[in-house]
Amino acid sequence: MTRNSKTDWGWPAKILHWVGAAMILILIVHGWWMTHMTPRPERLVNYAWHAALGYDLFVILILRLLWRWLNPAPELPVGLQRWEHVAARLSHAGLYVLMFIVSLTGWMVATTFRVPMTKDLIGIDVPPLVTTVDRSVRQWIEESHMVVAYVLAAVVLIHVVAALRHHVVKRNNVLRRMLWSAHP
Repeated sequence: MTRNSKTDWGWPAKILHWVGAAMILILIVHGWWMTHMTPRPERLVNYAWHAALGYDLFVILILRLLWRWLNPAPELPVGLQRWEHVAARLSHAGLYVLMFIVSLTGWMVATTFRVPMTKDLIGIDVPPLVTTVDRSVRQWIEESHMVVAYVLAAVVLIHVVAALRHHVVKRNNVLRRMLWSAHP
């Protein structure tokens, strides 16, 4: 099924979700690792690769939002309490907002290096959002990027726990409909 239905996500939504999830996991782990490793010559190569993957995640995010706008999400299962409906809407909105903020702050940081990092993974040029800023401003943007990335990681963890709760405790199809074997 290509398009989303009332009970299931279409395959484009599933691909965008899982590819984006993998990219976020890689970026969070790699970001932590590269900022905590001992400074060495290849450190800038790691920053450039991180920025390149981040640019591609931003494209995936835009595609996800377009797909979601053109293909409404499946309905939530019958029997959920009001707070669960509110939590689902707020957490998904929060995930999108956090992904945008992390992407934009990362983009700003990447373009303020002495040699701006402006290529994605396949070598496509990305225009800089900013070029030169005061050192303290750059440091504030970089710290904001890191803090919001950690907040995003926490919300992703809550998202995973909630999906598992629906699957194991509530025994509904919330998780199954995002998997390839999902049947409405």
